[in-house]
Amino acid sequence: MNSCWSLDVLYKGYDAPEFKNDLAAADAIVGEMNEAVKTLDPSDPKGSLLKLIALKEKRSEVFSKLFSFCSLSQSTNTKDENAAAYMGQLMAKYSAMTKADTVFEKFVASVDDLDAVIASDEILTEYAYMLRNIKANSKHLLSEEAEEIMSLYDISGGSAWSDLQSMLTSSVTADYRGEKLTLSAVRNKAYDPDPAVRKDAYEAELACYPKIEEPIAAALNNIKLQVINECRLRGFASPLEQTLFYQDMKRETLDALFAAMDEYMPMFREYLKTKAAALGHKNGLPWYDLFAPMGRNDRTYTTEDAKEYLLNIFGGFDKELHDMVERAFDESWIDFYPHEGKVGGAFCAGIRSAGQSRVLTNFDGSFSDVVTLAHELGHAFHNLNVLDHRVLNDDYSMPVAETASTFNEHVVMDAAIAKAQDPAEKLALIESQLMDTTQIIVDIYSRFLIESAVFENREESFMFPDRLSEMMLDAQKKAYGDGLDPEYLHKYMWICKSHYYSSGLSFYNFPYAFGGLFARGLYAKYLAEGAAFVPKYKALLNATPVKSVEDVALVCGLDITTKDFWRMSLESYRAKIDEFKKLVKEVYHL
Repeated sequence: MNSCWSLDVLYKGYDAPEFKNDLAAADAIVGEMNEAVKTLDPSDPKGSLLKLIALKEKRSEVFSKLFSFCSLSQSTNTKDENAAAYMGQLMAKYSAMTKADTVFEKFVASVDDLDAVIASDEILTEYAYMLRNIKANSKHLLSEEAEEIMSLYDISGGSAWSDLQSMLTSSVTADYRGEKLTLSAVRNKAYDPDPAVRKDAYEAELACYPKIEEPIAAALNNIKLQVINECRLRGFASPLEQTLFYQDMKRETLDALFAAMDEYMPMFREYLKTKAAALGHKNGLPWYDLFAPMGRNDRTYTTEDAKEYLLNIFGGFDKELHDMVERAFDESWIDFYPHEGKVGGAFCAGIRSAGQSRVLTNFDGSFSDVVTLAHELGHAFHNLNVLDHRVLNDDYSMPVAETASTFNEHVVMDAAIAKAQDPAEKLALIESQLMDTTQIIVDIYSRFLIESAVFENREESFMFPDRLSEMMLDAQKKAYGDGLDPEYLHKYMWICKSHYYSSGLSFYNFPYAFGGLFARGLYAKYLAEGAAFVPKYKALLNATPVKSVEDVALVCGLDITTKDFWRMSLESYRAKIDEFKKLVKEVYHL
């Protein structure tokens, strides 16, 4: 098993003939697109749509390979000069088609009998959801020239600021006990069983952020101002309204989600206070012990161990998932270990042309890292389940994007908990699950609060690092309440979370809460229905690129626009927290 992923299914290098040929093909496609839109014929909407869709499919196949190779290369080496140079070139090439895309979208919007045209052709029927959304989105389109300018502006604007944040956070080092550690490496020590290690790592992490806080504050301010200005130009009342509109999710769904979460916040704070008492703290849990392991689960995992563990569990759920996970380990889909220049965190990227995915982690051997692998491989399974769609239908919205990943976590964790016999082991597993759930419920709420506050303040003022840190602390206090020790919070979380730094994807926080609770509800149905539920689950995943968030849920008979569904998912954690409290008393003799 290789510790690094292989990108050979894309290209063997920047000098590979296939890479150069596709670069040339990308140039040709730019010309073809810009010429093709000139031939759009209102008297022949069907023929015009089919011609442009075929060309857009061709473009997607070529550009996705090029973008994937460069971005994945850069994620493991942020100082890769070739990746940076080619990414800039590709963005410029793609931007050169922005005007053509706008012309096409306005043409789609101009077709009065669009539904009839769609029904007249099999390919157009497959793209019905996309075409209807284009028509609905047209009211927020700018002129062809303005769209082109906006796209070009983003290359040296929002995208450049995002790259800066990624480069700085991946290259900064923390001084930990006389050695230099990457940010990912020092943050991983938050899971160490030694409390002194956790506290020292926390202090070392906080001490490294002032080295990079000013340029990253500039990045955040400028990205958010760009988004605000774009929203105004497109006629959106707010960045949140824009996000929900483009993700095809109703505001009433988001409101129902947060209302239910707000009702259950005290339950998760009780968990935090119980953990704090077990670890000897009297004023709530200090941040440096937020991820402290409990009970007895001090085993470390090699990548081979992780493979065996996941295969054993997923084999009991679904053969297709089991076989895909096996391929991921055996065929170098995964880049495991942290190193200088590699981005932090974890992600999964689909490679549609190969029917594969690539998973990046910063694996350090803890059980949490095994769960992270399960999470990211859930994304890969989601990618696998949408492969039968046409190429322009392979994307899905943020809210449902976390469904399969979090569902995988439930499969892994509940199987492990069920098998545990020793109270200390069971405590370790339940606490790990509650810890992760608290992150997607409570911490995600704090992230939503600060991003909302940044947007609210940015139009009137530039927020310097000290102000952003104050806002971060305020958000954490509102979300965590008395569950955390107010003297030991994490005021720099606005720096290290890359999700804030996207000009094209605001509020990438609530989808984690949505995905976690949505998956929890789906998992409850799986427990009730057993193997009969698995085909329904796959059908739901398959529907995600071609249905609204609410209609995706209806595939499994779920109404997510009311609090009832979300309450049901949240209530399912009460028994876990009660069992956690019982085990804490037993194991820690409290």
